[in-house]
Amino acid sequence: MTATSGSRFSLEKHGSVLALGVLFILAGIIGWPYFLQVENLVNVMRQSSYTGIIALGMTFVIISGGIDLSVGAIAAFVASCGVLFMNYVLVHNGGNESSAILLGIAVMLALGFLCGALNGFLITKGKIVPFIVTLGTMSIFRYISLQMANAGEFASHSQAYGEFGMSKVISFDVSGNNVSLPTPVLALFLIAFILSFILHNTRYGRYLCAVGSNARVAQYSAVRVDRVRFWAYGVIGLCIGASAALLAARFNTVSTPNFGLGFELDAIAAVIIGGTAMAGGRGSVWGTVIGVFMLQIIQNMLNMAGLSPYLQGVVKGVVIIASVYIQRQRQ
Repeated sequence: MTATSGSRFSLEKHGSVLALGVLFILAGIIGWPYFLQVENLVNVMRQSSYTGIIALGMTFVIISGGIDLSVGAIAAFVASCGVLFMNYVLVHNGGNESSAILLGIAVMLALGFLCGALNGFLITKGKIVPFIVTLGTMSIFRYISLQMANAGEFASHSQAYGEFGMSKVISFDVSGNNVSLPTPVLALFLIAFILSFILHNTRYGRYLCAVGSNARVAQYSAVRVDRVRFWAYGVIGLCIGASAALLAARFNTVSTPNFGLGFELDAIAAVIIGGTAMAGGRGSVWGTVIGVFMLQIIQNMLNMAGLSPYLQGVVKGVVIIASVYIQRQRQ
């Protein structure tokens, strides 16, 4: 009986890693020999990083018992404001690109936090259901961005900002090939490490899980439930700002109709696939990282198999439903 319980625990703990390994092997077979090429694997990691950073913040929100549907719209809004401010600084500081980029990124992070804080304030102080609040702010921020650009795009005037978006760090050799991790991938792992430490090694992390498990019991235990939930939305706001800054740098432009479109679905899907309970109370930051990579590997594999992009959305939906079903069976 003990051995069975230990095996079950091990499967629950490492199930997402096992699923990633199986999926990797399957993708290697279907996409042979292109999938296993170093350039393709690095590209998969880069593509994963933008939604992955947002998914890390979404992990905190879902553990707290909430949801955020506005992440893509907020990303478009803060990226638009950041690029506009960057261009303004460039005109007024004699063309110093370094200071303009730093100030532009700072604006994106600050605005991301404020937008997340607005959601958190309406949910905690306004006592409005998170689904309704974030559905409303999704519409608000998307259409403000569209109005600002007249449904067009904002282009950065800084060439260095575009170079930053395509920069790579931490080079190493793999089978005689030099591999360099893109900057967004490094950012994903750094943020994951920080948030994982907060979740598992701080009082706030314990309170976050307690609030998600049972808010009323947590309140009776002197946990400030509203404050815990508020900061969860502040965290995801910062993550949105970081992701928006990196994605805008990659293209050196912000297309307001398309920037961040569908990020909310991908982020929520990655969190669920990574093992975080949709009802809240428990979750894993590194599980979310695995979930992000799994989604991108599926998309990459289906592209190599020649499947229609429209049917890829069907597969993603099936994966989400299956993940939630497996969670229910475990419970």
